[in-house]
Amino acid sequence: MPPIQDHPLRYQLANELHARPFPTMQGPCTVVFVTIKQEHQAVHRDRDEDLRHLIDLLDRHGAAHPKPGATHHSAQIGRHQLKWEQHTEFVSYMIYSSGVSARAFDPVDFEVFPEDWLDMAPGKRVTSLVFRVQPRPPADEMTRNLVDWFVPESLAVSEVLDGSAVMAGDFRIDPAGHMRFAVFVSPETGSRRVGRIVQRLCEIETYRAMSMLGFSRSRRLSDCIGGLDTHLSEMMVQMTGGQMPADKTLSQLLTISAELEAMAARSAFRFGATSAYEALVDQRISLLREERYEGYQNFADFMLRRYEPAMRTVKSTEARLGILADRARRAGELLRTRVDVERSAQNQALLESMDRRADLALRLQTTVEGLSVVAISYYSVSLVAYAGYPLAALLGLSKGTLTAMITVPVVALVWIAVRRIRKKLH
Repeated sequence: MPPIQDHPLRYQLANELHARPFPTMQGPCTVVFVTIKQEHQAVHRDRDEDLRHLIDLLDRHGAAHPKPGATHHSAQIGRHQLKWEQHTEFVSYMIYSSGVSARAFDPVDFEVFPEDWLDMAPGKRVTSLVFRVQPRPPADEMTRNLVDWFVPESLAVSEVLDGSAVMAGDFRIDPAGHMRFAVFVSPETGSRRVGRIVQRLCEIETYRAMSMLGFSRSRRLSDCIGGLDTHLSEMMVQMTGGQMPADKTLSQLLTISAELEAMAARSAFRFGATSAYEALVDQRISLLREERYEGYQNFADFMLRRYEPAMRTVKSTEARLGILADRARRAGELLRTRVDVERSAQNQALLESMDRRADLALRLQTTVEGLSVVAISYYSVSLVAYAGYPLAALLGLSKGTLTAMITVPVVALVWIAVRRIRKKLH
């Protein structure tokens, strides 16, 4: 019996579950992370440019190239380990190596990415992170480090994964242009778990930054939506009061509706992506199973206070845009109904006018037909009389008598002839 055939995508779909493995790292170590995104139309970008940029970095260290069409790749570059991932809108580079610098978050750590290579990147930097991963020190020493390394006002600290580590960050960009995170690892924590914690933090900040692009879009749209809302409200008042001709109002409404639909179409992807990124941020934070540390706000608290209001603004703008488009659509339908009713009334009046004109034309036609019978009869009597004068002389009849005798028959014959012609025409 021949073996059952596999679906063509069976292995590809199964392997997708194991794609993008977590990095493995053990403290102390340094991690630098950067994401690059094209400023416009990132979804439709040339993804081969991403691969060429990666290969340029690999060639500088003699590292192996990724497979054609790859969306993730890991390689050893010198004493560092590289992890590259390609996403829908951006690409990310993570480089990590053992050991930490004497100066915490030294800008030199980021120089593992060559400056000229960064300048040739096919896009703009969205996130730039530096991690300091080290063994968990005593509580008082950790507190001193947190005070020295971060801005207390926005510092978020939490114990994660059942005490496996303490992670901290203030979500501020330092003078070197990077965002700092510290991970203090407990002695019993394995290298895979450390890698998962760092990866989750990278994802949290990357997805947070990407979702904030929707917030920027909503702020730009806010003034436009407000202006269109005011204009639409004024037009509704004019519609109610009949202050403007319906056809002119309808034209303006169609212009507003078209503008709203264009705004919605241009923003649909960004708002949808923002919602997806927000869900990923919340999911990644929940996966870390945070516990409060020494009275500091944790990452969930920070996001609730600083991040969630921005996301609510995006949702509000999206809903407001949809509601305004629906209002314009309903107003247009009402106005079109009003225009149709007015046109129907005009058409009815026009038909009545045409009926009256047709009736007058019929009466005029009847009158003309009567006059035509008289005129034709007059000339016919004259012609018959001229033809009958010789006969009248033989019979001893006068011209008047002959004319009187033939008038009635001639008129009757003309009337019958005109009537037959009229019947044939109708």
